[in-house]
Amino acid sequence: MQNRHFTAFGEQTKAIHAGEHPDAMTRASAPNLVMSTTFVTDADAGFSVEAMDEDNAWIYTRWGNPTIKQLEEKLSALEDAETAVAFASGMGAITALLLHQLKAGDHAVVSDVAYAALSELTNEMIPNLNIGVTKVDTSDPEAVQAAMKPNTRLVYIETPCNPLLRLTDIATVAETAHRAGAKLAVDSTFATPAATKPLQLGADFVIHSLTKYLGGHGDALGGALLGRKTDLTPLRKKTAIRLGGVISPFNAWLILRGMATFPLRMRAHQENALKVATYLEGHPLVERVIYPGLPSHPQYELARRQMNNFSGIITFQVADGKKQARIFAEKLRIIHYAVSLGHHRSLIFYLDTQDLLQTSFKFSSPEQFKSWDTFAGKGIFRLSVGLEDAADLTGDLEQALNR
Repeated sequence: MQNRHFTAFGEQTKAIHAGEHPDAMTRASAPNLVMSTTFVTDADAGFSVEAMDEDNAWIYTRWGNPTIKQLEEKLSALEDAETAVAFASGMGAITALLLHQLKAGDHAVVSDVAYAALSELTNEMIPNLNIGVTKVDTSDPEAVQAAMKPNTRLVYIETPCNPLLRLTDIATVAETAHRAGAKLAVDSTFATPAATKPLQLGADFVIHSLTKYLGGHGDALGGALLGRKTDLTPLRKKTAIRLGGVISPFNAWLILRGMATFPLRMRAHQENALKVATYLEGHPLVERVIYPGLPSHPQYELARRQMNNFSGIITFQVADGKKQARIFAEKLRIIHYAVSLGHHRSLIFYLDTQDLLQTSFKFSSPEQFKSWDTFAGKGIFRLSVGLEDAADLTGDLEQALNR
């Protein structure tokens, strides 16, 4: 079946069936894993990607592959996008977008707090290509408007942003970008299509780290860029294929397999996270909890309006975060002290403000420092709540917090 047949179906049906079809030869019901790097072609096949038509037969897996195509079609159905391009990682998707969308002399407005690798890329490498970058708190629409220039070609936001869980009003920023002739890219990894569909709110590009919630099991790296065919068909040819950051068919197959349960998992992540966040908010040693599903979140009304699922990420502060991090690393029995997020198992990691402001995030105004302090203070624990029993997670935190 093609994706157009799934527009009237529910999210769980899309997650299971979109992009998949029984194998014509074997009648296999489950998606095939096609690991071949090359395919037998006819004598008229071109040797350059410039001659490639996305509807042509398969030629070479860096150009396209049946398993990867199934993943891209499923992602498109879940995100209500015309098309998707899959990458070896979320940073592969981000890099391809920036290098395709921006050239020397252009300007981009970028969230001053975002995934650390993106922040560092736009601190150094992108400006070194003679591309101007202005970092702003994109939760403030006036700051975004003030940063726009005649040569602004891209506005890049995350919502909720990593690691603060600060939100940006997508529709408002989309209007600002489009008035200036720029395009809007939204990293929606934390939100996922279960919470927010940025293209419906005016975004031009949506970015996902498939390593996180969409894959869901912590065993396959992947990334994706979604949007209109008119934008992504040339991007696939000129950056994705030429830079070579394409996803392995095996990882694509693993992520496809994980996505079948994606809507179910997201409901469970949210249910668990709300219970754990409520527990933490009532704990005497916890100074502050940030979770979009709590009324105490500074942007709770925006969260309710823009998110249909509050996801599974919580941040919280304690008096001596570094000391507590050592205790957590030693004493937690169920929750793993590890980076990453969105997996079926719970993960926690401490993010120290001083370290992050020296390496990843470069602020230029008192307002930016104030916003960071509101959400993070001297440092935060980022807790990715998994699918374990909520009572076991709170019990694990209880015994480690009270040591």
